[in-house]
Amino acid sequence: MIARLLVSSLLMVVCVAIHAAGLAWAIRWLRRSPIPPPRFWPSLRLFATIAVWMVLLHLLEISAWAALFTIGRALPDLMTAFYFSAVTYTTTGYGDIVLPPQWRFGSAVEALTGILMCGWSTGFFFAIVNRLYQTQATPTSV
Repeated sequence: MIARLLVSSLLMVVCVAIHAAGLAWAIRWLRRSPIPPPRFWPSLRLFATIAVWMVLLHLLEISAWAALFTIGRALPDLMTAFYFSAVTYTTTGYGDIVLPPQWRFGSAVEALTGILMCGWSTGFFFAIVNRLYQTQATPTSV
């Protein structure tokens, strides 16, 4: 049990690294891209691009968990493991698929990781929206 908990903790670190690298790339991309004018379509394009990028990062992290559960023979195949990981990572928790008892702490670590990574994505998205509106605000004269 301790070994599986350590492996799960290491995979959490891998997810943090994936997320950090992906958001660092997004920051570099945002710095090179001009800030869109305060119009609906350019802003929508920016938000949609960032949202799709963040979802891809989450799917990559979910895939890493699915690979662990498949390699560790906790689940029968990769598609079942991917479904289970998506439900666990997002804390949806349907309960239609469960891990063997020796892997259950791993699913708890995955759920905690998902909460942290989704919170980090939310914070990043909020920072972009905040920056967009700060840049577009016109100073008022006194």
